[in-house]
Amino acid sequence: MEFYEKLVTSDVMPSTSQANYSDFERVFAEETRDASELVVITLSSKLSGTYNSAMIAAEEYKDKVFVVDSQSVSIGAGILAEFAVELARAGLNARGIVKRLNVERENVKIIAMFDTLEYLKRGGRISATAAFAGSLLSLKPIITVKDGEISILGKARGTKHANGYLIKEVERVGINFNKPWLLGYTGTDDSAIQGYMEEAKHLWEGNSEPIETAIVGSVVGTHAGPGAIAIAFFKK
Repeated sequence: MEFYEKLVTSDVMPSTSQANYSDFERVFAEETRDASELVVITLSSKLSGTYNSAMIAAEEYKDKVFVVDSQSVSIGAGILAEFAVELARAGLNARGIVKRLNVERENVKIIAMFDTLEYLKRGGRISATAAFAGSLLSLKPIITVKDGEISILGKARGTKHANGYLIKEVERVGINFNKPWLLGYTGTDDSAIQGYMEEAKHLWEGNSEPIETAIVGSVVGTHAGPGAIAIAFFKK
């Protein structure tokens, strides 16, 4: 919450950077002391060099450290990690988990709505003209991650229409409630996600309780800005 408070009030745009080789090497050295196998899940290699950093560090830990490109981001990678935990509890070893993840990551769907275009403009992702036009029309971009890259599904005018867009897209794809799913949000409070949950509750009523929510971290939050909401799930 503190990060988003500063994001709103500060004139300075935060900078983001990938985790580097030494960050991973330090963790790998500590966690493999007891001969444990590690499965490392990173955000999409098409969005960050983090995957490559992890792969370089893992070369020194062959047969102990296995790196998986989630081909997703934020809560999309998060539900893949939750699924990996379930596989580990079911008795699969690291190689078995990686094999399943490389298949199941194709079924991970993440759909998000940004409340404002301002932070995409600040980060150089869109032009100032596009951001200004969008603010005049109260346009909310609807995005997804496809083949490991950010893709714009469309734009909705106003929060109500944006929530409706998300609902229709989730209905179209369908949630596999036998696997993890998660709602995420950015900002100083959870009012936006609570509003969406109220409108979309028919999607999961009778299928999944309780509903899990998580605040999106600072790296994605820097570009999404406050008020964004997202849903990540394995499609049917």
